[in-house]
Amino acid sequence: MHATLIPFPDAVAEYPKAISVEFEREGVSLWLRFIVDDNPDFIAWPDDAPPGRADQLWKHTCFEAFVGADDGYREFNLSPSGLWASYRFDDYRVGMREAGEVAVVAGLDGGSDYVALEGRIELPIGARRLGLSAVIETVDGAKTYWALAHPSDKPDFHHPDSFTLDLP
Repeated sequence: MHATLIPFPDAVAEYPKAISVEFEREGVSLWLRFIVDDNPDFIAWPDDAPPGRADQLWKHTCFEAFVGADDGYREFNLSPSGLWASYRFDDYRVGMREAGEVAVVAGLDGGSDYVALEGRIELPIGARRLGLSAVIETVDGAKTYWALAHPSDKPDFHHPDSFTLDLP
């Protein structure tokens, strides 16, 4: 499947020009490929790190998936550094804690006019809705916020109306 992310309307940075996501459910996991269409030299990429779980990845360039399930929702952060995070919420921004579901960041690939991050997340039981998003930090420190929808007056990837896709 394929989805296109849109920037939050007050974006001050000119880059990137477009972000799309390819995704496919594979049993209990979801394969994701975030594609940034533009010159990747304008983006501040986190330094490589040993794969593993880490917090506050969203403070820099990061790609995210939000999965609605029967018992709340999960937030997955996939950093180009190789680090990842997963959090469980009981309801809209309520009951945040580390989730048992894991993620794998397969790394970056690309060319002169695009870059892509591929990863895989473990889906929670009862996964049914999906929100996709990205935080892009440019080399000059500006940030843009991308999502399937922006239902609030500020970037808020947790907003229930941001979960716009049905999981196959």
